[in-house]
Amino acid sequence: MQTKDGHNVRTCFVADRTASVNLSVWDEWGEAIQSGFVLKLTNGYVSLWKGGLTLYIGRMGRLEKTGEFTFLFTETPNMSEMKFEAGRNADLPIPESA
Repeated sequence: MQTKDGHNVRTCFVADRTASVNLSVWDEWGEAIQSGFVLKLTNGYVSLWKGGLTLYIGRMGRLEKTGEFTFLFTETPNMSEMKFEAGRNADLPIPESA
C-alpha cells in the first residue's frame, strides 16, 4: 500500500513464543523483511489500529535480523484480531515471556 505522501506501507505477521501480532513497516523496512526471518525489535511500540493491536518500529526503533526459521513461535493468540478499546482493557492479563 502507498500513502498519499508516497511512502510504501507493509503489514507483516510476526510472532514469538507468547503470541502473534501485525507489524506495520514503512519504506525500506518493509522491503527488507522476508518470510521466515527471525527479528529483534528494539524501542518499538504498540498502538490500536481498527480496534486491534499493531506493532510499530517508530522513529527511534531498530529492527535487526538475528536468524532464519530457527525460532519456536505460536500464532495464537493473535493480538491484532482481538478487539480493544483505548483505556478499557487495562485488566487483561499480559502473557509471560517463555
